[in-house]
Amino acid sequence: MSKDKNAIGVIEYEVSLLVRRSISISNSEKRIGNLERSAYLLLRQLDESGPVGVKALADEFRLDISTVSRQTAGLEAKGLIKRIPDPVDGRASSFVLTEEGKRQLEETKQARVERYALWLKDWTEEERKLFGELLTRANRTFLE
Repeated sequence: MSKDKNAIGVIEYEVSLLVRRSISISNSEKRIGNLERSAYLLLRQLDESGPVGVKALADEFRLDISTVSRQTAGLEAKGLIKRIPDPVDGRASSFVLTEEGKRQLEETKQARVERYALWLKDWTEEERKLFGELLTRANRTFLE
């Protein structure tokens, strides 16, 4: 733990470590599941929200539209998502998961849940629930 006893200082350091370790695991042979982190997050978002366009995805992840366009093009080329016309504006399109995208998402999600359950096996259910609530709140705060 950080020597900094200031709560904000501890949070800053611990979040930095968490992100760094998460990226390290994502980039290693110990990667959780078959999907890369960016693909997993995009597929999760499409699964949660239904059909979504590039701009909405870019806004959700605070990324450039060009970045999300490249990522969705890659997922589309792999057959994990498909483009559908926007029912309101025929010139625009949205993305939805394909059956293969759903399958790979579920496999990766299951692998990730199992890994997190292993990492947090010594935590009580109450501690896990509180941690989940606080992470959710922190992520929402970054959107404001």
